[in-house]
Amino acid sequence: MTGLLGQPRVHLATLPTPLQPAPRLSAEAGVEIWLKRDDLTGLGLGGNKVRGLEFLVADALARRCDHLVTGGGPGSNWAMLAALAARVHGLGATLVCYGDRVPAVGNTALAALVGTTVRFTGDPDRTSVDTGVETVAQELRVLGRHPYVLGRGGATPVGALGYVHASVELAGQLAAVGVGPRGIWLATGSCGTQAGLHAGAHWQGLGPVTGVTVSRPVAECVERVTALSAKAAERIGVPPPATPPTVLGGHLGPGYGHRSAEGEAAAALVARTEGVFLDPVFAAKAMAGLLAAAARGDVTGPLVFLVSGGAPTLFTTPPLVS
Repeated sequence: MTGLLGQPRVHLATLPTPLQPAPRLSAEAGVEIWLKRDDLTGLGLGGNKVRGLEFLVADALARRCDHLVTGGGPGSNWAMLAALAARVHGLGATLVCYGDRVPAVGNTALAALVGTTVRFTGDPDRTSVDTGVETVAQELRVLGRHPYVLGRGGATPVGALGYVHASVELAGQLAAVGVGPRGIWLATGSCGTQAGLHAGAHWQGLGPVTGVTVSRPVAECVERVTALSAKAAERIGVPPPATPPTVLGGHLGPGYGHRSAEGEAAAALVARTEGVFLDPVFAAKAMAGLLAAAARGDVTGPLVFLVSGGAPTLFTTPPLVS
């Protein structure tokens, strides 16, 4: 089917996701916060990656690909959802994970459940996934297959369209409740989600989008979001954002994929006040960044916080390291 943006799109997500006021959290934070519940997107256990996959899988089908190849960490929400989306639409799927083979638990087990091939690079460097993905793709081509190759996180201009589309959805929800946001906050990893929101928020007049980086250096995130948002806007024929994206550092904690003390505290506060669980790798750290900014008096409400999902990592993420 063709989506609202005039781009090919398959059906994966249950939309619109709820936009919920968070009055008890707001009282604790000292700033009005609304939660955009993209942990409830419907495919598998939900999560933000489902939106981009609607456009990416459609692109794969339009190109007559028969196998999706991507990767990430052994517990990657992106990788599992990409594999699940591929299988639902009749594509084969291979995931490449960095490091040594680990027991199939969490997202790895869920990917395997639907018949996904999971390979490990044997190298702890996350960038080893990129080489591994290309190796698998070439092996498939030799066999006469037609792979659709995606990097970590699915951060492409096509994938970013998922959150350009989400911005239109969000604008309608905010108008319905009479809220004019002063900003949108989220976790930024591979940068595709923030890029889509950055482009869409500019187009829809939703205010600045602040990403709290949970993996890459701030400068790299700014560069990636800028490029991806401009290309996504170009694809649908709207003006690119006129201002650079905002990316906030300082909340990574011990490192990518590990819990942080302030993230744990932020997640506990959100659960206690609003009954919403934030994953420890992404959303918890982003909420920690928002709460710290509110405590400094750097932000005013109302603000929208993207609850990006990632439920399986609540049970499999490594404990805090010192």
